[in-house]
Amino acid sequence: MARPRGIDDAVILRATEQVMGRVGPGGFTLAAVAREVGLVPGTLVQRFGSKHGLLLALSDRSEKDAGEMAGRVRQSHGSALGALAALTVESAAAMDTPETFANHLAFLCMDLGDPQLYERALAIHRTQKRAIEEFLIEAVESGELRAGTEAAALARTVQAIIAGAGLTWSLEREGTLEERLRRELDAVLSPHIPRRHHDDLEES
Repeated sequence: MARPRGIDDAVILRATEQVMGRVGPGGFTLAAVAREVGLVPGTLVQRFGSKHGLLLALSDRSEKDAGEMAGRVRQSHGSALGALAALTVESAAAMDTPETFANHLAFLCMDLGDPQLYERALAIHRTQKRAIEEFLIEAVESGELRAGTEAAALARTVQAIIAGAGLTWSLEREGTLEERLRRELDAVLSPHIPRRHHDDLEES
């Protein structure tokens, strides 16, 4: 059967992410997403099968978006470390308040207990780690990072710092998440940056 014409799936998936951040798992329903985009819940059932199917579709889209985002920010920044900072900030753009961060974290906790969602969450994690590592490798090759810096190990640390920064920011509630992410990223990278590149990184 042909899919009825109307609102694109991409629009529905963006709305799904917004609803998730606003209401958390407890308030998340197909009806809430349908209201967000001006559809009836039956249309979402037709397209995605169920609420679980909608979340799976969002996860699949999020993995693809993670790879595309890395390519996009690299093209728009002159340095690999500048692109890494932009990627870090843009990846967390949907979690701009402690409440939305908490709600998205609650969904991640739910994913960990669901085999299908966990598989996709892990894929997103690995895609993001691969992008971080590629930026760090490029930074070593270009001299933004000191020669001999182990990009793979540093990528794991950067990813852990990003996750931890969001959690501590949501608890302490000082400044914005973007400010916290940039500060923590700078702190973990600084020991590996030749002195002459510090100013360039701050300006990017």
